[in-house]
Amino acid sequence: MNFDPPLVEAKLIKRYKRFLADVIHPQLGEITVHCPNTGSMKNCWQKGWPVWLQKSDNPKRKYPYTWVLTQDDQGDRLCINTHLANPLVATAVETNKIAEIGVGLTLNREVKYGQENSRIDLLTTDNQGKKNFIEVKSVTLKESDGLGYFPDAQTLRGQKHIRELIQCKADGHDATLFFMVMHTGINQLKMAQHIDPVYADLIQQAVLNGVKILAYKASINSDNIALDHRIEILL
Repeated sequence: MNFDPPLVEAKLIKRYKRFLADVIHPQLGEITVHCPNTGSMKNCWQKGWPVWLQKSDNPKRKYPYTWVLTQDDQGDRLCINTHLANPLVATAVETNKIAEIGVGLTLNREVKYGQENSRIDLLTTDNQGKKNFIEVKSVTLKESDGLGYFPDAQTLRGQKHIRELIQCKADGHDATLFFMVMHTGINQLKMAQHIDPVYADLIQQAVLNGVKILAYKASINSDNIALDHRIEILL
């Protein structure tokens, strides 16, 4: 996925009010930008870190620029725009890049399902009519032990999604929880028991009930982002 329009580089000043950040740009000066990330963004930003922004062509936007990428002190790139995770995985499914999910599948997005009023991120159907309900999660938290973790904050919504996937499996469908790792410094993933123990416990239940758990890492640079390769999940 190429960034179009191209990203522009700036320096981060601070993130605040969840959806806003202040940056400084060599030509634009100090500006406020949109932060498309509802999570805690733990360990994902510090004052002075390089950031990359994308300008919207919508003239009605109050903040024309969106924060897309950042780079930490180790030189690792992070994509903090969580909205990119779903299209990355969808494109990989459509181009048969994820062997564990399959090839030649019909793909639908944002389909209503479940008993808790949910929408599945991706729903695939093979030529035999077998359905696979795929929930996608964006991972950006890297802790001091060098491992990636999910979630970065308690997530009642995420807990609900696991329960729904367990039920999908019980109903005779395939069910997949797909962690899209958007941090080039993460090579192994764990569930964040120290942040959301309920979520971590539900993951164990999901595994026992046959829900497939996958983690793939993205390649990230200032020109493009793409699904790259599978990484280990430490369950």
